[in-house]
Amino acid sequence: MATGLAVSDVVNVTINMSPIAAPTRNFGALLILGSSDVIDTGQRIRQYSGVDGVVQDFGSSAPEYKAAALFFSQAPQPSILYIGRWAQAATSGVLNGGVLSAAQQALSNFTAITTGSMKITVDGTVKTLTAINLSAITNLNGAADALTTALAGFATVTWNSIQQRFIVKSATTGATSTLSYATAHTVGTDISSLFGLTSAMASPPVDGIAAETLLAGVQALANQSGDWYGLMEATSTAPTDDARMDVAAYIEAASKSRIYGVTITSSQVLDPAITNDLASRLKAAKYKRSFTQYSSSSPYAVASLYGRAFTVNFNGNNTTITLKFKQEPGVVAESLTETQAATLKSKNCNVFVNYDNATAIIQEGVMANGYFFDEVHGTDWLQNAVQTDVWNLLYQSLTKVPQTDEGTHLIVTTVEATLSRAVTNGLVAPGVWNAGGFGQIKQGDFLPKGFYVYAQLVATQSQADREARKSVPIQAAIKLAGAIHSTDIAINVNR
Repeated sequence: MATGLAVSDVVNVTINMSPIAAPTRNFGALLILGSSDVIDTGQRIRQYSGVDGVVQDFGSSAPEYKAAALFFSQAPQPSILYIGRWAQAATSGVLNGGVLSAAQQALSNFTAITTGSMKITVDGTVKTLTAINLSAITNLNGAADALTTALAGFATVTWNSIQQRFIVKSATTGATSTLSYATAHTVGTDISSLFGLTSAMASPPVDGIAAETLLAGVQALANQSGDWYGLMEATSTAPTDDARMDVAAYIEAASKSRIYGVTITSSQVLDPAITNDLASRLKAAKYKRSFTQYSSSSPYAVASLYGRAFTVNFNGNNTTITLKFKQEPGVVAESLTETQAATLKSKNCNVFVNYDNATAIIQEGVMANGYFFDEVHGTDWLQNAVQTDVWNLLYQSLTKVPQTDEGTHLIVTTVEATLSRAVTNGLVAPGVWNAGGFGQIKQGDFLPKGFYVYAQLVATQSQADREARKSVPIQAAIKLAGAIHSTDIAINVNR
């Protein structure tokens, strides 16, 4: 039976959905670079939203935990942390077994084995394990010990109750330290699947590597993840100043904006006669993406400074801060002489310091070249926000942004909208423009909005740029809101 003609023959409606907008970067994400043998060099990096996850993985005595505890002790509390692995010493080959369900962890599955067997290749040599008797074990740690005994010193096996998996590590280190998946042996009862060590269950084996420089570790993590913004180390043995200078140079030159913080525990930084300490060297290099803090009590003090800075929500109202006058929970404040404090200030080295009015504050909140931390942090956010917003304008257009004055206006208004957010969050504010002029703005002009955006007419564009479909140059002037760090008050008394 006929149902009638299709309405679409007369009225045809099509829905076109614009792509989901690209997000801006998270400028509150800290990477703690550690060397504890918890994260292997295959995984390299883990994300945490609180200190509980860190203590589960690292325990309460590891440097990574101590730094994370300072980071999360700030109020308000930051929300995201990354911990990355640096191969400060040569690493072993690792096989992380599959995660076992509660049913698979049942002890009866293991105690039923009296003639267990399997094969596994360690450092290139096949190891055939036989006659493994698990009938007397009382927990899964005992099962791991039995397998370690069978491996006869070539590798060790542990049960990780947090990750709920068995982990096999070669007894050797370096590039020749390797492991394979486990496979069945024709004699006895196969236990390769019981321990979750087969290719169908385990994670890919990770080969050992030679010890790497601090710079190589940072570069490996930069290649692994673009999600982190701040960087610090938390290791039992501190890197050398030369190694840290190499990292500072890399962070300064890298195309992706990041910052690097170092805690200085040596009291030499307090001596004005010493000019080759790390703070002095970073200042001499004029690095704007590295900063230092002196602390005689905590080698991880910068984690607390990061924790306070990284709570800024750039999408909020009046949310930007200056680090001066802020607190560092968990860090013991320094009691300094006026000369020592002046020396740190001259070296652009921050410190959490006591004042004689029973308060303690961070001062001065600067980078190695003297720029204020909040200015670098804020302008990094602004650069990424403008870039992302203009990208989304082009990316989400259902047709195109035309190469006309009208198209240019779309870009200009997009940039202005982003700069308005910078005014809202307190990074930018109205003020006098004291630099060279362009467009309609001249040195000495007042910026009532806190910013000015200028674009040339498309008619002025070169033919080559037009054929390459480039926009005309967009120029913006912004006036930073700054912050008051000191004041002089005169009180005149008359009687």
